[in-house]
Amino acid sequence: MSYRSLGAIAVIAGLIGALGSAQAHDESKYPNWKGQWTRLGGVQWDMSKPGGRGQQAPLTAEYQKLYEVSLAEQDRGGQDYKPQVKCLPAGMPQMMIPYEPLEFIVTPDVTYIWTVYMHEFRRIFTDGRKFPEKIKPAFKGYSVGTWLDTTGNGKFDTLEVETRGFKGPRTYEPTGIPLHEDNQSVFKERFRLDSANPDVMEDEITTIDNALTRPWKVTRKFKREAKAAWAEYFCNEANNIVILNKETYFLREDGYLTPSGKDQPAPNLTRFGVISR
Repeated sequence: MSYRSLGAIAVIAGLIGALGSAQAHDESKYPNWKGQWTRLGGVQWDMSKPGGRGQQAPLTAEYQKLYEVSLAEQDRGGQDYKPQVKCLPAGMPQMMIPYEPLEFIVTPDVTYIWTVYMHEFRRIFTDGRKFPEKIKPAFKGYSVGTWLDTTGNGKFDTLEVETRGFKGPRTYEPTGIPLHEDNQSVFKERFRLDSANPDVMEDEITTIDNALTRPWKVTRKFKREAKAAWAEYFCNEANNIVILNKETYFLREDGYLTPSGKDQPAPNLTRFGVISR
């Protein structure tokens, strides 16, 4: 038998195996999370409280001072405190606000969460694995989950998730509530559909972080859109903010920079040079 024939047999066997695996996936056991999901409410982290200082984030004194610096900069029109203006991904937990729609893709071994904003992609492993001894740091972290049948009817209704293994910088939301710079954050989540409305999903998130005086638990909610309209978002295409020496300027449609705050100095271009060949 030729190597080509052996190769064809191997491909067919692989396809049969994949089909068998797909048939073994009993979708009726899992909740219906298909579709497009958008946030219910504003972009503040705790949806039950006002934004900014009204969030009453349980920060340590050191990190409350850092937050006040971010708020003061924001009041002046500056945005250097915000990693996303430099096209860094939001990561966890901010990617779960979400600014743009998100999508859940449920499979037996992994549940994927894809976000339009910054095109971030979470993998929640539900194949029974434990956290590896060494985790390559990522803005989104490394997530391990477990499906639960909390009603005893033989169907999964809740996904419990723990996420760790981060790099930064990361914040909770757009006013810059900070996480500890050691990136030792741990997030524990419970995803489930609202019992009264299957088109509403709850994400109960508890943050354990060294910048907090205690664990911080909030519940964020998403609504399923009846008519999904997916769009693209590319940071480099949409970003009109320029940071020069920690000063924030906006790039106008005509290509010129304009200040973001009152009495802001013009950008200092004295260190820009021309490279001759």
